[in-house]
Amino acid sequence: MNITERIRRSIRNRSDVVFRPADFLPFGSEASVKRALKDLTDLGVLVRLGMGIYAKAKPSVISGKPIPIQPLEVLGPQALNKLGVRLNESIQTANYNSGRSTQIPTGLVINIGKQRVSRKIGFNGKFLQYEHA
Repeated sequence: MNITERIRRSIRNRSDVVFRPADFLPFGSEASVKRALKDLTDLGVLVRLGMGIYAKAKPSVISGKPIPIQPLEVLGPQALNKLGVRLNESIQTANYNSGRSTQIPTGLVINIGKQRVSRKIGFNGKFLQYEHA
């Protein structure tokens, strides 16, 4: 069984939805793991959310193209947690939860505190936005 099939089986058996190449280093070298992840992305098993961040995929009901199995509002915080970023409640969410605002937050704005994150995480033109508070 080649490395692509081993990684595919591992992804199928995992409950995680977001993956990094470092998760699969026991299967082979870094170059071979990245090549296998690219092959799985081409097959539609995974979608790429950003540089070195992948998520499980399913075919779209409308177009048939691969899309993430969960929305970006759920996958974004999971991806940042995998990268070691500590997340806080965004200002919009805090205002809504305290009753100071009636506008429902979108979930695409994430409070990362004083940390610096320059990585774009998104899919199909929708990207996470970071706030420092």
